[in-house]
Amino acid sequence: MRAPDDATGTLQQALQHTARLLQNQPALAAEQAAEILKVVPEHPAALHLLAAARSAQGDTQAAIDILTPLAQAQPTWSFAHADLGVALASAGRHHEAIESLRRAAALKADLPQVWRALADSLHAVGDHAAADAAYTQHVQHATHDPRLLAAAAALAENRLPDAETLLREQLKQAPTDVAALRMSAEVAARFGRHDEARQQLEHCLALAPSFDAARFNHALILHRSNQPEQALAEIDRLLSTEPAHAGYLNLKAAVLCRIGDYEPAIRIYGELVASDARHPRVWMSYGHALKTAGHADRAIEAYRRGLALEPSCGEIWWSLANLKTFRFGGDDLATMRQQYARHDLNEDDRLHLAFAIGKALEDAAEYEPSFQHYAQANALRRGQLRYHAEDTSARVRYIRQRYTHQFFDARAGMGSEARDPIFIVGLPRAGSTLIEQILSSHSQVEGTMELPEITSITRVLRERGEAESDAPYHDVLATLDAAALRDLGERYLAHTRIQRKTSAPLFIDKMPNNFMHIGLIHLMLPNARIIDARRHPLACCFSGFKQHFARGQSFSYSLEDIGRYYRDYVSLMAHYDAVLPGRIHRVVYERMVEDTEGEIRRLLDYCGLPFEASCLRFFQNDRPVRTASSEQVRQPIYREGVDHWRHYSPWLAPLEEVLGPVLGSYPDAPACEAT
Repeated sequence: MRAPDDATGTLQQALQHTARLLQNQPALAAEQAAEILKVVPEHPAALHLLAAARSAQGDTQAAIDILTPLAQAQPTWSFAHADLGVALASAGRHHEAIESLRRAAALKADLPQVWRALADSLHAVGDHAAADAAYTQHVQHATHDPRLLAAAAALAENRLPDAETLLREQLKQAPTDVAALRMSAEVAARFGRHDEARQQLEHCLALAPSFDAARFNHALILHRSNQPEQALAEIDRLLSTEPAHAGYLNLKAAVLCRIGDYEPAIRIYGELVASDARHPRVWMSYGHALKTAGHADRAIEAYRRGLALEPSCGEIWWSLANLKTFRFGGDDLATMRQQYARHDLNEDDRLHLAFAIGKALEDAAEYEPSFQHYAQANALRRGQLRYHAEDTSARVRYIRQRYTHQFFDARAGMGSEARDPIFIVGLPRAGSTLIEQILSSHSQVEGTMELPEITSITRVLRERGEAESDAPYHDVLATLDAAALRDLGERYLAHTRIQRKTSAPLFIDKMPNNFMHIGLIHLMLPNARIIDARRHPLACCFSGFKQHFARGQSFSYSLEDIGRYYRDYVSLMAHYDAVLPGRIHRVVYERMVEDTEGEIRRLLDYCGLPFEASCLRFFQNDRPVRTASSEQVRQPIYREGVDHWRHYSPWLAPLEEVLGPVLGSYPDAPACEAT
């Protein structure tokens, strides 16, 4: 290198060149810095670059030897103290590192990497409270980190792969970057990888217990992962420091609703709208809780308050329609149509409004425009989903082949002996809520909700299986011995206990889609009762087509898809009738309507329960009901609803065609379906 001859520009250029070399060629950067120091001895910037180059080459001690006198000579230069602290920490000299890093933070507080390094060293020496405080400072100043800013922008724009790439690179370089860990967990959650998100947040909170945003995310993931007790514990910890935080209270109310504690949830929502009445979505959630708890008039009032704030909110209009017994007025229909005609309406509002208008027109006996709106709503919703009917058909074929007489005979007597659960399975809108309401009117039976625990167990089994397997959950289940099957049954009972509020010995799980998991249920809980709710295929399928489900039921947004799903369901139930004769009790909705007492007596006999007259007065049961039929089952059975679908028969030809022989053989399965 030529001497700079006191030319400031030439020296500056040499330093800049050294800094560029440092990024990818630290050895050359060290040589260049050494050359500068020959010309300008003790130059602070050159020394700083040389130390950084030595550190990048893995020579931490050489970096310390350079930075120690440099920091002493430059007492107000934060970067010198910061780099010395990082080097000392790398050498395991954490107490010295803490001193240097604290000095750096005092000189320049907005360097997130300084706070992170300080927190790491404090953690290493066991001062976890101080480490927590330092990580909190790191989070506050992370907005100055260019990579995190870029990742945040990608998240805001829903460019998830870009965000994930940036965050992985950040965490590779800084595994304890708690801000990056939280953001990475959010990416995983948006991709549906909830277990991964939960693990990242647990690691984040182990480092920074006071990172409230991460704890809130953790509570949300626990709620979505069907771990309500743990979610409530996290929320209560947050509320202990901010008892009036609206976001925390909102989530707590949602979790309480999930476990059936509606009255405390209603109190929380009431307090939220009393303190700030400007949020239509809070009014909607309030309405949902009131509706489920049986306070229909108050629910309608809450929904109306939300619509007054946001008349374009399709989900609130649909919530009113979804009361089933509610009737829209002419002004309501005019407002919905006006909103539906807006060009700036987002897709979710549009599809909800289309469902609601369809219901309003149905109640007005305008069936053709009603059907057109239902069809438009379903087309919009189906376009948002990735459902393929053949996948379901393939699953059913696989289950029929796997779960044979021999398969069950070889495992006879295994599983938990408990008889607590009564499973009600079938298709949505087939009368399962009516059956639940009847049974829960018995003194020995408690109604709960559509419990997600069976799905959670299948997810656990799937994670144990081979990734390349077509059916990992079923493959793993086939390998389990008696003890493992009993453990699964006991796990189910333990995880659903939070839903049980009374001392009744039996409880109901009415998740309809559990018909896909009857093999699992039978193996782990052989004494549990299983009831199949069946309704005329055209009535059931069209009722599902008219319904917008809060989640799941992706098959229901096309007449062809829902017809094929019904056909697959009949095929699978016929298989279980053949390989487990008498195991499943079928309740045909139309028979229940025609001979209510006789069907109720047969149902109670199957469940091993004595007849109680209260089951005939099920509509007087004031328990919470968490399905679309919540208001209907609070009324006596009426005959008029059985054939209501016939008003739409001119437009149901695609459904009839797909159903094929299943339609003609109802309520039995076609002979060809038997195993």
